[in-house]
Amino acid sequence: MTIRLYDTSARQVRDFVPLTPGCVSIYLCGATVQAAPHIGHIRSGLNFDIMRRWFSHRGYDVTFVRNVTDIDDKIIAKSADQDRPWWSIGYENERAFNDGYRALGCLPPTYEPRATGHVPEMIEMMRGLIERGHAYVADGSVYFDVRSFPAYLSLSNQDIDDLRQPDEGVAGKRDPRDFAMWKATKPGEPDWETPWGRGRPGWHLECSAMAHKYLGSAFDIHGGGLDLVFPHHENEIAQAKAYGDEFARYWVHNAWVTMSGEKMSKSLGNSVLVSEMVKQWRPIVLRYYLGTPHYRSMIEYSEEALREAESAFARIEGFVQRVVEKAGPVEPAAEVPLAFAEAMDDDLGVPQALAIVHTTVRQGNSALAADDKEAAVARLAEVRAMLGVLGLDPLDPHWAGETDRGEDLHGVVDSLVRMVLDQREAARARKDWSTADAIRDQLGQSGLVIEDGPDGPRWTLGAR
Repeated sequence: MTIRLYDTSARQVRDFVPLTPGCVSIYLCGATVQAAPHIGHIRSGLNFDIMRRWFSHRGYDVTFVRNVTDIDDKIIAKSADQDRPWWSIGYENERAFNDGYRALGCLPPTYEPRATGHVPEMIEMMRGLIERGHAYVADGSVYFDVRSFPAYLSLSNQDIDDLRQPDEGVAGKRDPRDFAMWKATKPGEPDWETPWGRGRPGWHLECSAMAHKYLGSAFDIHGGGLDLVFPHHENEIAQAKAYGDEFARYWVHNAWVTMSGEKMSKSLGNSVLVSEMVKQWRPIVLRYYLGTPHYRSMIEYSEEALREAESAFARIEGFVQRVVEKAGPVEPAAEVPLAFAEAMDDDLGVPQALAIVHTTVRQGNSALAADDKEAAVARLAEVRAMLGVLGLDPLDPHWAGETDRGEDLHGVVDSLVRMVLDQREAARARKDWSTADAIRDQLGQSGLVIEDGPDGPRWTLGAR
């Protein structure tokens, strides 16, 4: 089956046809590094990590570019407020983003360019747009003339005459809706030399120039959060196409993580930092929580939803552990089940694909209960193949050292739990069922799941 994706520009799901057979090129708008990332930021990286993994599983050679916006108005404002160099703030937060991506199991991009490293490419693009009559210089700044590009606003399906008109008082702008590609230098701000004077890049120009640099004049997929459709992606399209590029052939946008119905945002004060979340929750559970809803569905953040994700993943992980204990290491299957593949091919239908994972886990647990080792091993091989696509295989080396509360504590906890379980077994042996049940209930209240099997009781961590 052909992979199909919802294309924002077409407003429908389309068959994916690559520019180059067997290859796929993806540009994702990455971090603007004025502050550390919250889980809403990382969701975008996670969604496109799953896309990338699925294309790779389907045999495509993937080139994945995720940029870093390391200069913009917010970074400069933070620099002034904190009396710190702008590059110091940017680099610190860039590392925080990479720590977050890495913690949640995102594969590193093929290229991760910084905006400030590509000023020559931006100058070249501005020069071409000025020569073609699509851009003009005013007081040392360079603006894009939006009325020179008839297809402007086609991505967001707006009418230019209905568009809000910002910056009414900016001298030299021909139309208030024209946007800055290059901003003339101001005292105390970083700047670079150009043929039109010193200044710094505009946000939209950065991505158009970097996409052209790394993926050429045409590439397959441009991705980003839903909030970037306008103005950022509209302005990227205008610059790139007016310059002569075909630019992106598919536009894919992920939805937000919300709190109380509002987009998670540092400016609203409702963000949940990744660095804090990974202290409270296992990173693999956070990945499950953020990565398993459909990428175009909003996620309403709540502790209860995270606990449900923790419990759901514990059921999967428990099955994996039981089969490995019984049969030893099991390699992932070469192919995923057909129903899983069909779900993923259909606009990355992760919820439907995950349902196949849970069904396969239930079948595997039934095989274990029937002492059918061969069937249990076969189901685990399928489960590992599916989890690998989702980046959730607990046996993957990335997660190998991870435990719910720290690898160094696992042995201590195991010894303590075993002592209590021995007391429970002694109560069961003397048919003191009320004491045995009370011990089990008390362990359950502590977040432990006790399962009785032919080889004796075993414990795992469940929901808190």
